[in-house]
Amino acid sequence: MAKESMKAREVKRQKLVEKYAEKKAQMKKDGDFIGLQKLPKNASKIRLHNRCQLTGRPRGFIRQFGISRISFREMASIGLIPGVKKASW
Repeated sequence: MAKESMKAREVKRQKLVEKYAEKKAQMKKDGDFIGLQKLPKNASKIRLHNRCQLTGRPRGFIRQFGISRISFREMASIGLIPGVKKASW
């Protein structure tokens, strides 16, 4: 489990990205690069990091499901993810 502060930090970054997205696009269009530099660092989309919705794990993230590989495996074994079953041959 990730620390709650790390999860909260990611949520805060996401809100900042959404808040400044339109403003950044307009500045880029106008070529106002000095104005872009004055925006907060966390307003940049590149600083976001995918995290598991259940555990907050930053690595081994499966985009299609929004969870980490470990959570995915546990849920798939139990049968909580529709259409996914364990392969055996």
